[in-house]
Amino acid sequence: MGLLDRFRRRGHGTGSTGAIVRGSDNADQQHLLEFIRSRRGVEGFVEPRTTITDVTLLLVAHDGEWTRRRVPSEKWAHDFANRNGVPSYDAGLVGIPDRMRAWNRAQKERLKQQLDRDLDGGSGS
Repeated sequence: MGLLDRFRRRGHGTGSTGAIVRGSDNADQQHLLEFIRSRRGVEGFVEPRTTITDVTLLLVAHDGEWTRRRVPSEKWAHDFANRNGVPSYDAGLVGIPDRMRAWNRAQKERLKQQLDRDLDGGSGS
């Protein structure tokens, strides 16, 4: 077996492309829990496994701020959300909330304005 064949094999821990897929870990779970505890109006959107990533849990706060982390399974994601008082939905069925897209657009605009200020030397003109 050649060196690159090791990375092309399919099996446990690899996606259908043969790429190694990193599973969820305790740090991912802690991050999700901290997001829930530090924001209000959080909803969970369970995203199914793809050829690129394992199952993910997308958490979206009331203002559209969001985070996404890998989780062990779709069932685990729903159980985790419900155990922490967060409604959970199948993202493949309901999609992603518009407030998340609005937050992303606003973030992009804020970054652009910051860059413009930095390029102007902070003069504000």
